[in-house]
Amino acid sequence: MLFQQKSEVELPPPVSEERRQELFLFEKHAGIRFKNLRFLNLAFCHRSFANETGHVDNNEKLEFLGDSVLGLIVCEYLYREFPDKNEGELARIKSFVVSEASLETIAKKLRVENFILIGRGEEFSGGRSKTAILADCMEGIIGAYFLDSGFKSTRSLVRRLIAPEIDKVLEDRHKKDYKTLLQEHVQKEYKSYPRYLLEKKTGPDHDRTFWVSVKIEDKQYGPGKGKSKKEAERAAAGIAYCAITKKEQEKT
Repeated sequence: MLFQQKSEVELPPPVSEERRQELFLFEKHAGIRFKNLRFLNLAFCHRSFANETGHVDNNEKLEFLGDSVLGLIVCEYLYREFPDKNEGELARIKSFVVSEASLETIAKKLRVENFILIGRGEEFSGGRSKTAILADCMEGIIGAYFLDSGFKSTRSLVRRLIAPEIDKVLEDRHKKDYKTLLQEHVQKEYKSYPRYLLEKKTGPDHDRTFWVSVKIEDKQYGPGKGKSKKEAERAAAGIAYCAITKKEQEKT
């Protein structure tokens, strides 16, 4: 049975009657229904809450699963809906749709910040509004829904959520960050992709700093640093993009 043995599955926070009503409210916002609310509750459990509580797990494994499920569904959707676009164009659209910025937008539409279980330190530092926490939680929800209700229901949910984000890309209304700009530039100029390398991570679990470099062809840039791996990747991408475009401008 799910959630019976700690050695086999993750241990979610208990669902009180008050928490049950909160989760029902989220389901109403999202237009979905979980068979087992403990899956959904775990998806909202940030590691800072789990660390402070001491006897529950966090949502990071669900985030890991949700990231892959999201990627698959988006790829399938783009493949079927845009048969006239080549692999490079589909990859470009996907990179925006599954980005932190896009997932943050979706999370805010669903008011995810109101339901996250978060530690006191993270709460005081504005954790509920942090892009990385909102995006990661959104991936956790997708992973939880996949385990709870299966691929078909999850595909329906993801397609409904990502359609507006795809429209933004097609109409060039989307927000571009350095990571996206770098990928577009490298694909166009070098016919390859940037490779991100985690150099190190420092600090305690609740206050980690990540250091990431990016390799393009045989040249390495960075490292950039950030409070999440994705934030550090964006910082490294900014260093690389500015260096590459400046060098190219000097040649002209």
